[in-house]
Amino acid sequence: MDTKLNLFVVLTLVSIQFLSTFPKAAISNVHIVYMGEKENEDPTVTKMFHYKMLSDLLGSKEAAKSSMLYSYKHGFSGFAARLTDSQAKEIEAFPGVVQVIPNQVHKFHTTRSWDFMGLNDHSTTNLLTKSNMGEGIIIGVIDSGVWPESESFNDRGMNLIPSHWKGICQEGQLFNSSNCNKKLIGARWFVKGILDQNQTPINISNGKDILSARDSSGHGTHTASIAAGNFVVNANYEGLAAGLARGGAPRAHLAVYKVCWSFGHGGCTDADLLKAFDKAIQDGVDILSVSIGLSIPLFSYADQRNSIAIGSFHATAKGITVACSAGNDGPTAMTVENTAPWIITVAATTIDRAFPTAITLGNNHTLWGQSVDTRMHNHGFTGITFSDRIALNDSDDSALGCKRGSLNATLAAGQIILCFSQSSTQNIFSAAISVAEAGGVGLIFAQYRSDGLESCHYIPCIKVDYEVGTQILSYIRKARYPIAKLGIPKTIIGKWVSPKVADFSGRGPSSISPIVLKPDIAAPGVDIIAAYIPFGAKKSSKFALLSGTSMSCPHIAGITALIKSVHKNWSPAAIRSALVTTASQKGTDRSNIAEEGSTPKVADPFDIGGGVVNPNRAIDPGLIYDIETNDYVNFLCGTGFSSKSVSGLTQTKANCTKNRLNELNLNLPSITIPYLKRKVTVSRKVTNVGPVESIYKAVVEAPQGIKMKVEPQILRFNKTTQIVPFKVTFFTTGKVYGDYRFGSLIWRDPKHTVTIPISIRAIFV
Repeated sequence: MDTKLNLFVVLTLVSIQFLSTFPKAAISNVHIVYMGEKENEDPTVTKMFHYKMLSDLLGSKEAAKSSMLYSYKHGFSGFAARLTDSQAKEIEAFPGVVQVIPNQVHKFHTTRSWDFMGLNDHSTTNLLTKSNMGEGIIIGVIDSGVWPESESFNDRGMNLIPSHWKGICQEGQLFNSSNCNKKLIGARWFVKGILDQNQTPINISNGKDILSARDSSGHGTHTASIAAGNFVVNANYEGLAAGLARGGAPRAHLAVYKVCWSFGHGGCTDADLLKAFDKAIQDGVDILSVSIGLSIPLFSYADQRNSIAIGSFHATAKGITVACSAGNDGPTAMTVENTAPWIITVAATTIDRAFPTAITLGNNHTLWGQSVDTRMHNHGFTGITFSDRIALNDSDDSALGCKRGSLNATLAAGQIILCFSQSSTQNIFSAAISVAEAGGVGLIFAQYRSDGLESCHYIPCIKVDYEVGTQILSYIRKARYPIAKLGIPKTIIGKWVSPKVADFSGRGPSSISPIVLKPDIAAPGVDIIAAYIPFGAKKSSKFALLSGTSMSCPHIAGITALIKSVHKNWSPAAIRSALVTTASQKGTDRSNIAEEGSTPKVADPFDIGGGVVNPNRAIDPGLIYDIETNDYVNFLCGTGFSSKSVSGLTQTKANCTKNRLNELNLNLPSITIPYLKRKVTVSRKVTNVGPVESIYKAVVEAPQGIKMKVEPQILRFNKTTQIVPFKVTFFTTGKVYGDYRFGSLIWRDPKHTVTIPISIRAIFV
């Protein structure tokens, strides 16, 4: 039998056999039994203990073996198993169990960008060169897998695999050990949690899902190549955005952990996510990029339903820096996700590239929109009409936004259709399907200002704002026989003010803990070109333009690899501090960075954290705000968690009755006070990572209506004093209440400017 076919059959039978163990009645579901601290460093002993506990609960070793999906035994202790609600409640009372929670589903947060940030590969002075492009660093990507044949994962110029790597290249359907190399050094896949969640087998015959680490959605391939893709010449998307493609750390190694799937309702479950974190810790990755998140409302950091917070804590405690996406539910306030203080939470911005596309009307007036549909338009000038004029049903306004089935095919045939989106939920892609089904030959889609473009595939489509859309509509209403011609998109660089915060990027303050400023940092996340799975009629397209905080997150992971390559002993908190305190609040034209929302405004810390990442400054921040694991433990105690909850999460014997850190005093590179009553004093300390003999002076930019006092105002460092504490006291003036005001605290020496953002909300006493 053919080897691939044999593998296909075996995997299918394994899947069916696995699913056959499900109870006929849906009375048992996957639960995660989280036990926190490992009692034994030997993972074999830990696993045996898990089986013993489950056997005691279910009555036999066979039942335990049939029930258990995963044993978490490397970064922390626990297991995922199928349990009824009553069994879950019973095992929660067992000694050592911190919490038992049901398995849940998480969601995706879905070349020019590196040059835009100043990381030119031909420069001898920037971070990319100083770090030797991330050589020797391993970036783990927890996502939807990888397309290993992509040119971005070639290993030309790569050095040997680092000696601290302990992982594997796990085989599976259409994936074997030869798919790994010196660039893609590891791949694993975790499917048991999503299989149980859907209660149906994966249909691997249609290619929608592949039972291996091979990516079938493109998301994981895209994010991995942004973080550490190798050099690819003449990369482009249908001729647009052409250039040299590479990841942030092109000489770093990649390890991929597939936890996200398409079948059923799709998504990424807690059980699979926690196993990926557990294995990544064991494998020896240096950095983790996670473009996945939970929806609002958020769970607390010590709640095991927040698997990303839990997994990332254990990774951070092992010295692994974890970058996560901020979510795509902006621009509404309090929509930021992945808000744990040990995570680097990344917002998304635009870059200075656009794809202007001409719309020439019959009166010789040319208007401009944007598009990524480059297919030639053979019709030249053709008729153009407004969708509301060709509505199939005049009694509703569904035709206005070109909803499917709303257009009269007789009147739409051969026409360019102008549609107006009525809400942010309507999108150009679904409108294009509607127009194509009705026989239209082109689409002009007017919508409120939003970031990110997508191909309509079926017909050429151009996105315009309401102003341009209204001008086109005015022409249609005045002309006896309105006609128009759609141009071909062009790639233009450097002509637009940038960056701007993307409208979709999740905004702060954190809904679960507003004392922790989130997001931390912003990075490019709009129309980013990177590797993708083959798609299109000829399966020849190898790159795609995607937008989302999913794209901004691996930018930070790549930059982190460069910093880690130079500063190998820096902690995750030190790296986060370097990124935040050196970030930029100014755009390319030196004006304040703006945020795109319903009413554009100057971006504040809830939009961009410290600002837009500045990699070349981050390599030499001067001072850092460092945090040790025990600081996070005391912070959690200070927020009101019990000793048991904190001990379970942190693998420490926490005593919250004795060790409670005022939560305002966690040594973050930011200060946020949600409830200022007259006067509050906050403590911080900074570590000198610049010249041994250094003197820094404080510069205060107080929020409106707030007075600030810094003590001491001068920080002196020498051979014996490399860590200096200071205090900041905030006073209300009694004039401003009820809303956040923003400022900053800056430490300056002749070479460095170390800035932290400040967010204060004064309240009535």
